[in-house]
Amino acid sequence: MRKNILITTILTIAVILGSTFTVLHGQELMPLAVDVYDLSPVAKKEVECLADNIYFESGAESKAGKIAVGLVTMNRVKHGFENSVCGVVKQKTNSTCQFSWWCEAKAKSIALHKERYLSDKQWELYNEIRDIALYVYMNHEIIKDNTKGALYYHANYVNPQWKLKKTVTIGNHIFYSPY
Repeated sequence: MRKNILITTILTIAVILGSTFTVLHGQELMPLAVDVYDLSPVAKKEVECLADNIYFESGAESKAGKIAVGLVTMNRVKHGFENSVCGVVKQKTNSTCQFSWWCEAKAKSIALHKERYLSDKQWELYNEIRDIALYVYMNHEIIKDNTKGALYYHANYVNPQWKLKKTVTIGNHIFYSPY
């Protein structure tokens, strides 16, 4: 009984703080399910920024492709590109957005005012993506990184001539890490 109360207390604190947590299931770490509405306001905003990035960068991709875009975003936070998910998503180098959609007026407007612009079908997709974003945000340190640590990617129909190490291709994106 005391053990259950302790676990419940720890999980409640973790949810309030927006922390990553897991339970041990046999010998395997398993992510716990959390609803986005249970998060702190800061964590909720971070998940929304991550969901927006996944929506605009890989909305038509498979679940693995969406997770990959989310993981690159989290990898960039871990590597100090910016100190938050929202900072990474909105980051500019000189006048170039790191994620091109953020510099596109229409996409940016949709992201900031979804309730005005998204159809019912688009909301359905966005809600699925937000669930993926929440999963990646809460568990990025324990889930297998299908990008193999990538910090960069581009669509397969462009060739930016990067001098980076290709890690993997997932759907229509090619992922890279620094050498």
